[in-house]
Amino acid sequence: MLAIRLPQDIEKRLEKLARRTGRTKTYYVREAILQHLDDLEDIYFAEQALERVRSGEEHTVPLKDVLKRHGLEG
Repeated sequence: MLAIRLPQDIEKRLEKLARRTGRTKTYYVREAILQHLDDLEDIYFAEQALERVRSGEEHTVPLKDVLKRHGLEG
């Protein structure tokens, strides 16, 4: 279970949408979270990887080297 506080203007928009469509506010909040959760996870993991690269813990491979390794040179 999760309880959240929304700004009043967002709450009103959500209520209006739910009323007009016959769905619940919970339905739309759940849908919004599910649609954006992948993006939020991707951002978080990318930021972690960038920190590892910047700190020298992880190294990158230039694209031209990857292409050459896989026989995809142009």
